[in-house]
Amino acid sequence: MPKYLIAFNDEWVPLHTADELVRKSEASRAVLDDMQEAGVFLYADGGIDASTAIFNVVSKDGKAVFTDGPFVETKEHLGGFTVIEAADDEAARYWAGRLAVSLDWPQEVHRFPSDLDEIVEKFGAPARET
Repeated sequence: MPKYLIAFNDEWVPLHTADELVRKSEASRAVLDDMQEAGVFLYADGGIDASTAIFNVVSKDGKAVFTDGPFVETKEHLGGFTVIEAADDEAARYWAGRLAVSLDWPQEVHRFPSDLDEIVEKFGAPARET
């Protein structure tokens, strides 16, 4: 079965009071519980934004080089996500819709490629003729 990422950007969410955040958490927890009961839930977490970034890492001359900042400036930061394994896009649409309604926040859905062949086919450059 395909896996899907259901995510929202921190910038899509207006400021909330502590009580509002608790209510949103309870509402979304009910959907996550339903996902578990249906056997589609894999993982979820949130509460992340630009302030939670702790380092970047790149490969330089075959070695990992870590940087504590400054980070690339961007207007969007992942705020939270849920990963599910669902039968098809329609099932993923159903669960993403439930989360969007329970949180009243937009959600974006991505289907993970099924295997390396699909990744290579989608992102690999054509072979050069010699």
